[in-house]
Amino acid sequence: MPSGQRARAQASAITPGRQTPDAEPAPVERVRALFGGHRLSPGQRRIAQYITDNLTEAAFLSITDLADRVGVSQPSVTRFASSVGFSGYPALREALQPIALSAVAGAPETGESGRNELQTAVDAEIANLESLRRRFADTGQVLEVGRELARSVPLTILGLRISTSLAEYFAYAARRIHPDVRLVSRGGSVAYDALLQSREAGGTWVLAFAMPRHAKETLAAVRAARRTGLRTALITDLTLGPLVDEVDVALTAGTGSRLVFDSYSAPGVLSAAILQAMADADPERTQRRLEQYEHAAEQHDFFLED
Repeated sequence: MPSGQRARAQASAITPGRQTPDAEPAPVERVRALFGGHRLSPGQRRIAQYITDNLTEAAFLSITDLADRVGVSQPSVTRFASSVGFSGYPALREALQPIALSAVAGAPETGESGRNELQTAVDAEIANLESLRRRFADTGQVLEVGRELARSVPLTILGLRISTSLAEYFAYAARRIHPDVRLVSRGGSVAYDALLQSREAGGTWVLAFAMPRHAKETLAAVRAARRTGLRTALITDLTLGPLVDEVDVALTAGTGSRLVFDSYSAPGVLSAAILQAMADADPERTQRRLEQYEHAAEQHDFFLED
């Protein structure tokens, strides 16, 4: 059986022109086959029915959003995934996504049902952004995290493997408004050394990024940060698991998983919101540093004229 990512690569291949319906069993039948033969509780049957009835949406929901839609708890969704033979909800979602993509590919090309693979990938990201927008109805957590990160001098930003790009973006922007930002993009003892130096220099917080696939070395670095006495905020797609358990604050944003490699629209917006909260936490320092940077940019001719 192909791996989850290999299946995604096959199912999300971009096809020109009109799409040809699959000769395989109908997607709904394939989903029912996944759930069939297992003894399910009434609550678990509700989850199975919701996924079956809303396959093309449900296969790309976070565990939080699926639990909200069905009206059950997140642990109930995890137990459901285990009951139907998967190691957890992420593994179940990986199995459902190729089936959902085949349902989209096999739909008649009329109106909304005629969307191609790239359009459905964008639609999935729009859903992630809508979910984040609902969370932003309460800005308290974002503002508080921004204040704490702004106070931490130095401030350490941690991102390993595929999460490095988000960490680099955040660190680059944060340096415009914060006097001492340190990026950690290598794991192991190198990360531990950097975290220890940050704490000894007076730092109090680390902001970590953990996108799928979630690296063991990220978990090790977060645990190392705790041992040094640093507090940790985490931007991730996870709502449960060892990474979330190890941090002081977890901020969740869904990743786009319609294509062979994930996309990060919602985590990017969440990162920008934290940067805004940091800027707002010390407006005088922010203004002063931005003016200094603009002066340096003009003096050294950093940028092209727009």
